[in-house]
Amino acid sequence: MNLSLGIDIGSSSTKAAALDEHGTLLGTLQVHADDPRTSAYGVLGCFLNQQGASFGDVEKIVLTGLGSTYFHENIFGIPTIHALELDAIGRGGLYLSGLDEALVVSLGTGSAFIRASKTNGFRHLGGSGVGGGTLVGMAERFLGVTDIFALSEMALRGNKAMADLRIADVQEEDVPGLAADLTAANFGRIKSGASDLAAALFNMIYENVGVMASLALSQDTTRNVVLTGSLASLAPAAKTFDIFNQMHDIFGIDYIIPPHPSFATAVGALLCDPLPEN
Repeated sequence: MNLSLGIDIGSSSTKAAALDEHGTLLGTLQVHADDPRTSAYGVLGCFLNQQGASFGDVEKIVLTGLGSTYFHENIFGIPTIHALELDAIGRGGLYLSGLDEALVVSLGTGSAFIRASKTNGFRHLGGSGVGGGTLVGMAERFLGVTDIFALSEMALRGNKAMADLRIADVQEEDVPGLAADLTAANFGRIKSGASDLAAALFNMIYENVGVMASLALSQDTTRNVVLTGSLASLAPAAKTFDIFNQMHDIFGIDYIIPPHPSFATAVGALLCDPLPEN
């Protein structure tokens, strides 16, 4: 077995993905650790054990993400290189979606917007501090919940309409181009309990990112937005997809959650040109 391993070392988790010599995705794995070096070595060992592979099967390791700056040496003697995270996001989003061009959005601790094209390259359009960090911080402060999966389960049981002020709540007649279920004000009329607040928290993140993506493409020819990152893989993302469908009707944009969205950056790192050595 010959494989290349991409490792995305983020602020809250580390993700690994492997491609074989033909560019086929072999598998993925995610671990959580506070220390970047501990998490990177841990995900490498766990991944090889999962695949029944050894260090000798790994041709190269490509590191990306904020934590990759802690590494200046080969890992276990395996050739180890670095890839620019923003390029990795774009390349990974295109690979997983099967598209030639799109706006790739990484829903991580914050949100990054990458205009990605196999022909014209990859351009960072900007970012937002609204993301997973917002979700976790607000959930801990207002709901006392620190586990993202427990929060997801709460959100699935909740009804965001019991916390958000919707278009339908502020006027009697339909407004052309605005769906009645769209949000007029996040947390504009809190009426019920924790599950409804959890649902409204997820909705706030997804809806605002969706609107920002549509604005980023307002003068663009591409109509595809690929949503990647940890928040795109959680169950509330699928439940909220009716909101993205409504945005499609308003803005004419297709919002896509590809397979393995959490691992787009790790996959994309393997497709990037290596960064030059200092």
